[in-house]
Amino acid sequence: MMPALISFEVPRFGLTAVLDILAVALVLYQLLQIVRGTRAAHILAGVLTVAIIYQFAVQLGLETLRSMLSSLAPYSAIALIVLFQQEIRRALGRLGRRRLLGGYHALQSTEEILLAIASLSRDQYGGLIVLERDAGLRTFVESGVRLDAHVSRDLLLSIFMPGTALHDGAVIIQKDRISAAACFLPLSVRPEISSRLGTRHRAGLGITEESDALALIVSEETGAISVASSGEMEFGVTIERAEERIRRHFGYKGAMAPAPTRVAMTETPREREKVVR
Repeated sequence: MMPALISFEVPRFGLTAVLDILAVALVLYQLLQIVRGTRAAHILAGVLTVAIIYQFAVQLGLETLRSMLSSLAPYSAIALIVLFQQEIRRALGRLGRRRLLGGYHALQSTEEILLAIASLSRDQYGGLIVLERDAGLRTFVESGVRLDAHVSRDLLLSIFMPGTALHDGAVIIQKDRISAAACFLPLSVRPEISSRLGTRHRAGLGITEESDALALIVSEETGAISVASSGEMEFGVTIERAEERIRRHFGYKGAMAPAPTRVAMTETPREREKVVR
């Protein structure tokens, strides 16, 4: 009598399976991007280490160790939420960063902002300007002094003038209006940058980790301009590069500012007076 053949059903590898694999890979990639370079990466490594130790305890029959780790399992979900609350908040905030239809509000005050940034850089006055996109910054606006003023180079320079009441903190611009000044922003706590960046740069980076805003930072020590968005910072940018980043961030594909305007950004006040005369 011939033995019965055992048949194995091979799963069909179709379009649905491909989409499923790609979706899982995308989710894992985004999770790794969120925790990369943060303290959460070390916590995640610790959690994986505990899971591996538990598997060894089960395989080797170490009942005492297995029982101890099993008793911690019911509380693991709450512990993970507490430990990863900042990363979870950041991940949920990123879900709505990209619009499915339409573009973003194109800033009409880009030139005034760039003029102010250029003057601050030349005079080595520290400055931090945050440009709101889709994610609302109302919480941070309420932490500062409400202005609701039209964006102008002179007003921005007056705010960041050393010794004035509003020069500390950030200026938040919402749809071509200066909503508030002297605003407090969350500081980035990423270990690889916290030791080499000052408070102003960490605040500019921190707000882009929490929202989809763009931050323009001017160093008080060197006058160098930095641009932060999506939790990443580009150091030592030129005015032209800053303008490009603003236009790209807000999805505005119009022509760049004319050459005379960009040249005027680097002129001294006396040179501008000669041009006017």
